[in-house]
Amino acid sequence: MAIPDFQRIMLPLLKFCADGQEHTNREAIDSLAKEFGLTEDEQKQLLPSGQQCVFDNRVAWARAHMKMADLLENTSRGIFRITNRGSQLLKQAPPELNLRVLRQFPEYIEARNRSQDHQTGESSTAADEQESKTPAERLEEAYEMLRKNLAGELLSQLKSSSPNFFEKVVVEVLVKMGYGGSRKDAGQAIGRSGDEGIDGIIKEDRLGLDIVYIQAKRWENTVTRPEIQKFVGALQGKRARKGIFITTSDFSQNAHEYVSAIENKIILIDGQQLSQLMIDFGVGVATDAIYELKRLGSDYFTEN
Repeated sequence: MAIPDFQRIMLPLLKFCADGQEHTNREAIDSLAKEFGLTEDEQKQLLPSGQQCVFDNRVAWARAHMKMADLLENTSRGIFRITNRGSQLLKQAPPELNLRVLRQFPEYIEARNRSQDHQTGESSTAADEQESKTPAERLEEAYEMLRKNLAGELLSQLKSSSPNFFEKVVVEVLVKMGYGGSRKDAGQAIGRSGDEGIDGIIKEDRLGLDIVYIQAKRWENTVTRPEIQKFVGALQGKRARKGIFITTSDFSQNAHEYVSAIENKIILIDGQQLSQLMIDFGVGVATDAIYELKRLGSDYFTEN
């Protein structure tokens, strides 16, 4: 089944704590994963940042909201238990537990109002019913959207650039990734025999222990297997074992299948991947703003 949103996790989490005992985050996550029938892949699914599992993040936020409503309480770092209020609520056998239900508790309303402005009770309730993603997920979703839009702008610029400028971008990206030694070395290593692109060699490392053959195509059409076969032939003619084929368009399925079946190590980088690499390694982009996400430094409050 799909990973449940954090509101659907609330009631099962509260029932898990119904025994009144102290529980760890990991105990709760493992138990709830079994209850929801999550597969191993679903349990390991990461947020876009790759820093935390989606399900772990949603369990954490379900717990955080119930803590604001005084249904759960922390007893020590990473350990929590149900409160008297939480036990009383379970005795009422609620059919569901969500943000709308939590709003019956003044402590919860006060805690939410401290973190965000609400216009009216009605608008808050409506917003709660639509809130299925955690703040971390919404933040990362917005980041991914901004990144996707930027990648699209970069790719559009690459497609309209001159062959020489495209060559410069490819070389700079490869250098930033650690290939070719210095920018000067890489520039000298790349020739200009390609058709509206570049063909040549570049050092695989700063010492030049191995070389990589490169071809870049500023194309609109999909690159098919015959083009890759020509590239492999040129690579073999230079007695090279490794190659990178970069294009502003994309590659056909047959092209991907071909490179996976041959002995030579060929890496295919399409326009989307190239634009993402430009973002990752700071080529053609500028930093607009930096936001630091802080978390509680639990060790700081540990008394010896």
